[in-house]
Amino acid sequence: MNPQESRKIYLREDEDFSDPQSYGKRVVTPVRYSTDPRDIGWVEENVPCQSACPALTNIPAYIRMITEQRFGRSYELNRMANVLPGTLGRICSRPCEAKCRHGWPGNGEPVAICHLKRLAADFKSSGHRINESLFTPTGKRIAVVGAGPAGVAAAHDLSTLGHNVTIFDREERPGGMLNYGIPEFRLPREILDVELQNAMRLGVEQRIGTEVGIGEGQVRLSDLHKEYDAVLLATGSMEATPLPLQDLDNDEKDPVRLLDNVEYGLDFLVELHRGEKKKVGKRVFVVGAGFTALDCARVAKRLGAEEVTIHLRTTEEYIPVEKDEIFEAKREGVVIRGLRTPAALLADEDGNFKGVRFVQNRLGGWRENGRRAAIAIEGSEFEEECDTLLVAIGQRTVNDYVDLELDLDRWGSVVIGDNGMTSKEGLFAAGDFVYGPTTVIEAVGHGRRIAIDIDTWLMGRERRKLVVKIEPVEEPLRERAFDFIPRQEMPTEDVRNRFKGLTEEVEQGMELDTAYEEAKRCYLCYHRYSIDVDNCIYCRACIEVAPRDCIKLVEGVEIKEDGTYGDLQESSQWDHVGAIWIDNNQCIRCGACYMVCPTKCISITKNEMFYQDI
Repeated sequence: MNPQESRKIYLREDEDFSDPQSYGKRVVTPVRYSTDPRDIGWVEENVPCQSACPALTNIPAYIRMITEQRFGRSYELNRMANVLPGTLGRICSRPCEAKCRHGWPGNGEPVAICHLKRLAADFKSSGHRINESLFTPTGKRIAVVGAGPAGVAAAHDLSTLGHNVTIFDREERPGGMLNYGIPEFRLPREILDVELQNAMRLGVEQRIGTEVGIGEGQVRLSDLHKEYDAVLLATGSMEATPLPLQDLDNDEKDPVRLLDNVEYGLDFLVELHRGEKKKVGKRVFVVGAGFTALDCARVAKRLGAEEVTIHLRTTEEYIPVEKDEIFEAKREGVVIRGLRTPAALLADEDGNFKGVRFVQNRLGGWRENGRRAAIAIEGSEFEEECDTLLVAIGQRTVNDYVDLELDLDRWGSVVIGDNGMTSKEGLFAAGDFVYGPTTVIEAVGHGRRIAIDIDTWLMGRERRKLVVKIEPVEEPLRERAFDFIPRQEMPTEDVRNRFKGLTEEVEQGMELDTAYEEAKRCYLCYHRYSIDVDNCIYCRACIEVAPRDCIKLVEGVEIKEDGTYGDLQESSQWDHVGAIWIDNNQCIRCGACYMVCPTKCISITKNEMFYQDI
């Protein structure tokens, strides 16, 4: 490919840099909104934190607002995507941080994205007014079954789209597992209550304490399907996965539900948060490796247990929980023991529970879900005694309240189409009810996407669409020195003060000065640095000042089938070079190239992806 041919690749159909008058001037593109796959693809690839967020939270933008001390705006940028910023700023599973470019090899540790989300919620003005984009009333009526994260997120969005929404839930308070699963020392209820009220304040009718089912006095789903224009099922995964034991036949009753001092962790937490008095013995075993298992262990310590041990099939390395949660559990005295699987529950001569028989495991290969297999070692059984056993090995979906015929998969979960609809016209499903137990942010993200699908189906056209707002940036907003700021840690309550009850919040929240330093670490990946190839004189000044291998000589760039850019085709031979290209995947947005360019052919744009009303 000769240089003239390769240059054509880099010019967009809506850009023209051929005007001689533009030489030596910055190329300033007016603000525009794009649905072009190239622009959406650029954000998806180059803003990894936002792409990793199931709700597509505009993370660089809200962190930038913190550096400007615009906490209300930061909160709103969060709320545009995830509805419950103060809540998720405390208990989010943080998929964004795992993808943060600052955590890539050689770049240091990821930015504390979740903690900064909480700070925006904590420090917004007490008089802050929630902003909403509202449609005129449509007259359409929608029933949402389940007031957990997916149901609340969907109800919020459907109400802003002008529909009349009624949300049903069997519990006495909305929030689902936010209210009945997560302990208050991780999520204060006053924070949750305010955000739930804000999410449903736009006319969502709450039928709380009303159970949808087939029993006497319950509301039937088939009646809702007839009465409403659309129905959304968002009842989550609310049944504990049974404990498989070697000596248990399929026809036998579950011993976990028969023995005293043995229960499922999910039931334990739900009953506790319903107000029931829960007790544990001095020595508590927890079987499981997720958030529920860790929450059960930490609650048991606060209920007076002297020794709490979590037992895993694999090892601590593969626990699918944030390392901070594991660290705090250990600080509170929780012990983690791996490579063991319960084989049988032990009872004394009077039938009282007394302990567990385990089998020793070894690590096997990788399973399809990305975790290591645990292989039992023959003849390795051993027994350990305890006073209380809490089983938290997983959760599953229950659909026995559904009195309509629906297509189910081989696991008994409801099947939905690309638009979120089940096999029954007008009946949709979202969140954990569809996919099994996931995370709060995944449930919120899926609920919001299904809300758009419901609106599109009801109105016969798409009224909210994914776009990229492209806006010029006048100058670099980062300094190279920001790269060397270490990650700022979250202050926590002294361990000695945590066991006075179940409500003392462990994470205390960052101070402003600390959060400001942490926010400066963000690479602002939504800033796109581009070179006007017709003004570039190939002086290599930008390459000389680049702190990384982020500016490259290229002869072409791959164009994927969907129109997005692929791999760069680098070249070291000048007669093959078609352009000097900024590799935004390596760029740390320090602005060195921008400042040194003699022809001002480098421009910066801010590329923000979100759902826009159309």
